[in-house]
Amino acid sequence: MNTFSFYLNFGFKHILDMAALDHIAFLVALCAIYHFRQWKTLLILVTAFTLGHSITLGLSAMDVISFEKKWVELLIPITIIITALHNVLRKKEVEATTAKDNYLLALGFGFIHGMGFSNILKAMLMPGEEGKFLEQLLAFNIGVELGQLIIVGIILLVTYLALNVFKVSQRSWNLFVSGAAAGVGIVLFLGQLGG
Repeated sequence: MNTFSFYLNFGFKHILDMAALDHIAFLVALCAIYHFRQWKTLLILVTAFTLGHSITLGLSAMDVISFEKKWVELLIPITIIITALHNVLRKKEVEATTAKDNYLLALGFGFIHGMGFSNILKAMLMPGEEGKFLEQLLAFNIGVELGQLIIVGIILLVTYLALNVFKVSQRSWNLFVSGAAAGVGIVLFLGQLGG
């Protein structure tokens, strides 16, 4: 397996692993307010999140910036909780202006999640292949993005079934999904405080 394929596979498997529950919970919270018909908006939103974590992942993996791991591990569940609260406190359906605000939120929180990924990527960098760092970083991020798109696709499918087949109201669905994501965020946050 060549370097690109290895890191592509590594990023893809990492995001779909239950060890990445914090990342999955964030994606669930991010998706909670969107209908199936808004899939393009959501894909752009998820890509903004990927862009954010790609930037800090790269800078951190190259030791340009560094963050204390314990603070990053506390901040990641907070991003889940804030996103879920943001969903629940909104008064109306997502519009174009709200979507722009959500892009900034996703990009900013992507920066934080990228800090968490950096330790994993640093540990996986192949010795003697430092010159291929950008290739490794790109492949890893593409793998993560592909994994995220699968997760988002599953969430959108479940959302479609809930809203169109089972006739759950958008507000009730948002409260349920956001509440579940916030619950995961709180458990992860308390776990970090106790650890």
